Amino acid sequence: MTDIEISRSSKKIKIKEVAEGINIGFDELVLYGDYKAKIKKEISNADGKLILVTAISPTPMGEGKTTVSIGLGDALNKIGKKTIITLREPSMGPVFGIKGGATGGGYSQVVPMEDINLHFTGDFHAITSANNLISAAIDNHIYFDNKLDIQKVLFNRCLDMNDRALRLVNLGNRVDKFSISSASEVMALFCLATSLQNLRERLGNIVIGVNSKNEFIYLRQLNIEGSLLALLKDAFMPNLVQTLENTPTIIHGGPFANIAHGCNSIIATKLALSNANYVVTEAGFGADLGAEKFFDIKCRLGNLEPDCVVLVATIKALKYHGGVKKEDIFKENEYSLNKGFANLDKHYNNLKKFGVNVIVCLNKFDSDLDSEIKIFEDYCKNKNYTYSISNAYELGSNGAIDLANKVISNQKSNFKFLYELDESLENKIRKVCCEIYGAKSVEFNEISKEKIHLLEENNITNLPICVAKTQYSFSDDKNKVGVPEDFIVTVKDINLYSGAGFITVLLGDIMTMPGLSRNPNYEVIDVIDGEIVNLS
Repeated sequence: MTDIEISRSSKKIKIKEVAEGINIGFDELVLYGDYKAKIKKEISNADGKLILVTAISPTPMGEGKTTVSIGLGDALNKIGKKTIITLREPSMGPVFGIKGGATGGGYSQVVPMEDINLHFTGDFHAITSANNLISAAIDNHIYFDNKLDIQKVLFNRCLDMNDRALRLVNLGNRVDKFSISSASEVMALFCLATSLQNLRERLGNIVIGVNSKNEFIYLRQLNIEGSLLALLKDAFMPNLVQTLENTPTIIHGGPFANIAHGCNSIIATKLALSNANYVVTEAGFGADLGAEKFFDIKCRLGNLEPDCVVLVATIKALKYHGGVKKEDIFKENEYSLNKGFANLDKHYNNLKKFGVNVIVCLNKFDSDLDSEIKIFEDYCKNKNYTYSISNAYELGSNGAIDLANKVISNQKSNFKFLYELDESLENKIRKVCCEIYGAKSVEFNEISKEKIHLLEENNITNLPICVAKTQYSFSDDKNKVGVPEDFIVTVKDINLYSGAGFITVLLGDIMTMPGLSRNPNYEVIDVIDGEIVNLS
C-alpha cells in the first residue's frame, strides 16, 4: 500500500482520548474536527528526557529521519515509556515540489497526513499573513510622509510556495524579493517565542529598515504588534495529532533548516517535556545544519539540554557520499559504501563536540542488501559506536524496539555550546564553518563586510548565528559530497533577525525562495472520488 493508503486504513482514536493519555483535559483543547486539536494548556515543569533525531548529510533520495523519529516514539511508548513526539509542520512548497510531505512513511506516520501536509490548522497562513501585513504597513508608512525616515527596507514579503519568479519583484518605488514562509523571520521568532507576551516583544524587535543616519528602525515604531498578535494568537497554540499507533504527536512551526533554524517551536517542545517522560524531536537536514542550530540556537534560547542524539544514516546515503551516482545507487558497491563512512564519522565527531551521547541508527530500506547491512554493523562495532537498525517503515514500533532500548540506556550528556555569544561575529562564523563543516578558511565579500560593520555600529553582534547553506554538502557547493577537504566558504550576505534573536549568515548560492523541480509533485497529486491521491 502507498503511504496515503496506509494512513487512511489506520485506526485513529478521537483526539480528546489522545490528550487524556498525556494529562491534557478536554477543556484544554480547541478541537479541529475529531482528529486534530490545538492545546491551550499552560506549561509546567519541563523535566522529561529530550531525544534529538538528526542525520548524516542528506541526498536527493531522502533518508527518512521523520520516519525514524515516529518509529522511535511509538517504540518507547510500546515498552512502557510515556512518550510524546514533537515535529515541524510541513511547508506546502516542498509538498508540491520535489521533497513531498513530512509526516513519515510506511507504518511509521502521523495522521491525518493529508491535513498535516496541506492546510492543517492554518498556522502557516497566519504566519504568512502577519509577515505580509508588516510589509504592507512599512510601505504604507513610507507613502504617508515617512516620519521614521526609512531609507532602506530590510524586511521581505513571503509566500508558502516555491516560486522562483518572486525572487525579485518591482514594487514601483523599489525592488524587493519574497522569501518562502519557512524562511521568514516571523516563522523563526514564532518558533522561538516562549509566551504570547514574548511573541509580542520579539515582533517589536524586528528590524524593518535603516534611516539616513544608518540607524536601525524597529517594527515596534509602527505600532502594529497588537494587530499581528490578533493574527497569530490561535496559531501560537501547539497542534496535537497522533501516529498510526496513537502515540501523541505535537506538530508546531516549520522553519527551514538550510535557511532558518529547522526545529519545531520551543513552546511545543516544553509542553511535551512537561507531559511525558520522553520527548522525541528532530532537526532538519544533516547534523551540520539542523543539529548545530538546534544546539546553538534553540537549546540556548529555550534553556534546553538534549539527553541523547540519534544520528540517522542509510545505505543509499553512505554510497552516495562515497561517490555513487544517483542512478546507480541500488547497485552493490562495497568500495563506495566504505568510503561513505567518512561522512558518518564527520557528523558523529561533530556531535561529540557538543558533549552529547550519540546512537547511530541505520534506517533500513527494502533495497538494502544483507551484505551491505553487515558492512555497516561491522564498521560501527570497529568504531565502538552504539548503533541500531530501524525498520519502522515496514514494521512500525516493532521495527524500532532495539533503538528505543538503546536510547533508554544511553543518556550521558555533558552538553555544551560550540561558541560563546560575546565572541566576535567573524569568530562565531569561522568556528561553525571550520570546526563543523571542515572549511580551510572563510572569505567575506564586500556586502557581508558592510553588514557586519553596520551590526557593530548598532551594537548588535551578541547573538547566535544561523548559517544558511546547501544541505547536500559540508561545503557551500552542493556537488562536493562526502567529506570535502581544503575548501574555502564565502559569506555572501548577512541578515539580522533581531526579533528571532539570531543573525543569518548566507554562504554560497543559497536562496530564501526555492524553485520548483522539472517534474514537481503537483503533476501527480489529484482528487479521485473525493479523496486526495499521490500525496506522500
